Amino acid sequence: MGLALPSAAQESPPELPRLGLDAEDVSVIGVSSGGYMATQLAVAWPARFVGLGVLGTGPWACAQGSLGLALGQCMGDRLGPPDLDELSQRLQDYRRRDLVGDAAELADLRVFVWHGEEDETVLPPLGKALAAQFDEWLADPEQQLRLQISEDVGHGWPVAARGKTPVTALADCREGGGTYLLGCDLDIAGRILTWLHGDLTRPTGDEPEGRLVRFDQTTFDTKGFADSGYSFIPEACQQGDCGLTVALHGCGMGAEQIHEAFVRRSGLNEWAAVNRRVVLYPQAQTSLPNPQGCWDWWGFAESTWQLNPLHDSREGTQLSGLMAMIDRLLQAPSPQARSPVPTAGH
Repeated sequence: MGLALPSAAQESPPELPRLGLDAEDVSVIGVSSGGYMATQLAVAWPARFVGLGVLGTGPWACAQGSLGLALGQCMGDRLGPPDLDELSQRLQDYRRRDLVGDAAELADLRVFVWHGEEDETVLPPLGKALAAQFDEWLADPEQQLRLQISEDVGHGWPVAARGKTPVTALADCREGGGTYLLGCDLDIAGRILTWLHGDLTRPTGDEPEGRLVRFDQTTFDTKGFADSGYSFIPEACQQGDCGLTVALHGCGMGAEQIHEAFVRRSGLNEWAAVNRRVVLYPQAQTSLPNPQGCWDWWGFAESTWQLNPLHDSREGTQLSGLMAMIDRLLQAPSPQARSPVPTAGH
């Protein structure tokens, strides 16, 4: 798509920094497979997150470790709709085995569910099924849950077009495809963040003040992770005391496929820069069992050695790796490390 990585990004990246971020102000947002993964994170460790935002995604644990179900029931309707009662039983079984968080912890989340009405990749009723799950789980769904279905919008991540956003970074709003950054003039990043975190300062429209840093993911030694990930660190957050939002791309949206389009043009960085939030952009890797570079929402990282993959639980390989990244950012930096964040990938 013509977005070449800068020469600095070809160098060996630094480790993910320790920034001393606020452990009481962490949210997770994901689109498509990233939405499934975001929900898995929030259900596994609900006490660690204040909010969850998902785009173009179906119900929690929909695939149940089966690629066939993932394709036939969690994206389309060839096998009929997901059985929410069966998924509820799975949740209860996990809870008895201490594989997910307590019901009371889950009940405290704020949740934003978005779906495009013209989504033909993950059908809109699946997003409504996810909202139905949280309607049962949350203490006060009327105050904590928002479901938004947008007309004439396809599968992807809507963005409000800005003057510096390259045309090649935007896909057709209704049809999707390409980068899956949908040119809909809809700032979904702002809508989700304000729902999850309350009144926020609106960006001015200028380039965000901060640094997009490419970091080494190999130190987390997790199957399905790419060698490098990204984090956007506002100038005001280099010494910590900021919130954190984890943003999980969808299939075909990693830097391996669309370079830095998502990590630069999602709209999250602009909101983060003026509201003292770091954005973590982990990256999944393409492989033979995962050619589109999806996050593990159907169990591919576990299925070679587990009959019933626990990918959607606290024992999930990728969930553990993502939590390790979060923990790294929450750790206080050592005194000698209190220096400007490296600029690799900026």
